[in-house]
Amino acid sequence: MAAQWNSTSNAWLDTGDNAWQMTAATVVGLQSVPGLVIFYAGVVKKKWAVNSSFMVFYAFAAVMLCWVCWAYEMSFGEQWAPFLGKPGAVQTLTILGQLSQAVIPSANIVAAFPMATMVYFQFVFAAISVILVAGAYLSRMNFAAWILFVPLWLTFSYSVSAYSIWGGGWLFQMGVLDYAGGYVIHLGAGVAAYMGAWMIGPRLKQDREDFEPNNIPLMMAGAGMLWLGWNGFNGGASFAAGADASVAVLNTNICTAASLLAWMFMDIVYFKKPSIIGACQGMITGLVAITPCAGLVAGWGAICIGLISGVIPWISMNIVAKTQPLKHIDDVLGVVHTHAVAGLLGGLCTGIFATVEGCEAFALTTPGGAVAGNWYQLYIQFVAALFVIALNIVITPIILLMISFVVPLRMSDEDLIIGDAACHGEDAYAFYHDGAKEIDLARTASGVSMLAMQQNALRAASGASMVAVQQNALANTNALTLETVAVKTTP
Repeated sequence: MAAQWNSTSNAWLDTGDNAWQMTAATVVGLQSVPGLVIFYAGVVKKKWAVNSSFMVFYAFAAVMLCWVCWAYEMSFGEQWAPFLGKPGAVQTLTILGQLSQAVIPSANIVAAFPMATMVYFQFVFAAISVILVAGAYLSRMNFAAWILFVPLWLTFSYSVSAYSIWGGGWLFQMGVLDYAGGYVIHLGAGVAAYMGAWMIGPRLKQDREDFEPNNIPLMMAGAGMLWLGWNGFNGGASFAAGADASVAVLNTNICTAASLLAWMFMDIVYFKKPSIIGACQGMITGLVAITPCAGLVAGWGAICIGLISGVIPWISMNIVAKTQPLKHIDDVLGVVHTHAVAGLLGGLCTGIFATVEGCEAFALTTPGGAVAGNWYQLYIQFVAALFVIALNIVITPIILLMISFVVPLRMSDEDLIIGDAACHGEDAYAFYHDGAKEIDLARTASGVSMLAMQQNALRAASGASMVAVQQNALANTNALTLETVAVKTTP
């Protein structure tokens, strides 16, 4: 039973634990804003930098309000069903609830810091989960559809996984190990990303064929914030500033380094040169794979997991994904590989490499994993993975299908050609002299008009000769040339 706030005495409050938990929550928040804001902005084409950043920014804000109004209680509150908590806001929006001792009732977990700290810490995890899903939808999803998708996916997917595994639900009672979210966050987000990419459809052909990052140093700055921010991600999962938090932070960095190097050497062997973008992918897969077991494994186990996470997701991204029919599903940043595949590997490796001592330090009675003779733990990890995968294979398409009845899931082809200026009226890098912006927009508009005219001409000429089609296209080109010249010369 959690203790209530007392203005004169609060013996349950450990100020050291509270300070660490708030610090960890803040650095995890920085992974999203500005970490993934600038990572996404740098890794896409220039014309999508604003839209990609805004998807992250909106999701962070929207999840905050949804979290305190109903989703936190659905994830960590009183049991409503074996897989879901009762919706509400008693602990999150009342002053006495915020000041009281943090407790997760269905899991019988009590922490030495206030409920306000617990709510915020869990919020930054929920927010980054939705933001990771966006990585597969970039450069073509209708922003209005994204506005609707964020609260719906948080409510019907993330909250179900979080309660089932962390909040005291049926998988928690079964004994699944997910130290900081390999399944709840990364496996769920990765599968949802892939299903959504299939539902929304691919980018324009020219964008898929030519999608060089517009700012690699900016992308690297975001990647660096992800790496070091993961110290709070995994280090805060123990809910205390203890030895287990230190083990989690060290193992996180060991695994990440091993995974990055493994991915880099795979690039060298296969592509004959190392790639900084590839190294970032290897970094992410290492961070993801160690997440479900960061404080449960020994250092040598972290190295093994890092090598596995640097090789198998590399194969799935660079070989398997390019086979038929998978290559037609346009997962822009390869989220299914870096998060779903890596998260699945990490969860299964937890069932293998978890140690008895690591579990004891995390206040668990689980007798380790396969290395400690407990092969049954691998079975539990497998069942939990199947549940998260099945949940998102079903829920994500249903959510997107419902949204499609209200607004289109993707932008029009005309808006896709223009990018940020069409959907937000803004440009990421506005280096214009007087009048240059208007000319640039006129050229873009002319290009869109040209495409539309050519398509109309081809449709109209379905029964006509090729000569007639060419004459129409030439006439349209001449008209557009005169239009562009007139715009350039207008004072």
